[in-house]
Amino acid sequence: MKMENRSRAYITVLAGALVSIFLFVGRANAHCDTLDGPVVKDARAALEKGEVTPVLKWVKSEHEKEVKEVFGKALAAKNKEPKAREKAEMNLFETLVRLHRAGEGAPYTGLKPAGEVEPIVQASDQALETGSVDALVKQVSEAVEKGIRARFQEAKEKKVHVDESVKDGREFVEAYVTFVHYVEGIQQTAEGAMAEHHAEHETKKSPDQGHGHSH
Repeated sequence: MKMENRSRAYITVLAGALVSIFLFVGRANAHCDTLDGPVVKDARAALEKGEVTPVLKWVKSEHEKEVKEVFGKALAAKNKEPKAREKAEMNLFETLVRLHRAGEGAPYTGLKPAGEVEPIVQASDQALETGSVDALVKQVSEAVEKGIRARFQEAKEKKVHVDESVKDGREFVEAYVTFVHYVEGIQQTAEGAMAEHHAEHETKKSPDQGHGHSH
């Protein structure tokens, strides 16, 4: 029975951790869906310059023709009355985001209003704009440290009374499982993300790139 209870506790905590990760990933992916996201920002800048090339990086090659057509219409509408211009621009923004999402294998659920970008994603963009990742690393590190310390302290306090009663023991087990799997989840996520990125990079190499000279 104890093993069953601990297994249930493990599954509950692990499921919660996975849900949190998926929610975070979902919000991060939706960053490009916003009116103040990088896709729309590039589109606005491209319209100002009258040059479509800067936005093509956001879509797959098979979608370039459609983007160029919509971009041309938006460009032609620049000197029209405001409503027509706005309609053409929004059509461009929506098309770009939709095709970008399709390239990621993600559903398109429409453009989101400006201001819905998560602070950590804004900090990531800011790091790229400034050319320094120090502030971002500090922000993430502090958040992780805070999470670990809080769960550690909870488990530490519960451990003092672990053998005083079955209730106290179970409370410790719950705190212990939460603490250990929070740390484990962070570690596995970090290592898994790096491994996934490396594997993806390797598969994208051409045959010539994939066979370098020996040193």
